[in-house]
Amino acid sequence: MEALVAIAIGVMTSCAIYLMLRARTFPVILGLTLLSYAVNLFIFVMGRLSTGNPAVIGSGETYPDPVPQALVLTAIVIGFAMTAFILVLALRARVELGNDHVDGNQEGRT
Repeated sequence: MEALVAIAIGVMTSCAIYLMLRARTFPVILGLTLLSYAVNLFIFVMGRLSTGNPAVIGSGETYPDPVPQALVLTAIVIGFAMTAFILVLALRARVELGNDHVDGNQEGRT
């Protein structure tokens, strides 16, 4: 189970880096979002993977660590807000510049 989750995190991270290295705005936004998902999954897995344990402290002998769960929940909210903000900035740049290149250059110009 741990190897499968580690491979999933690695694939998500490598796909995110590939997308962030693109020259267009929308793939960069997707790459940043995918990287945030990979980091959230990594933080969540740091709280130890366990099945069948109670979610309430005091109900059993062992319980999952609540700190990574709280960090991931906070990161999801912040990540959604930042994705919305970056998307609005990208749309504004597309309208003003007339293209969606990350550096603002047009196809023929250097």
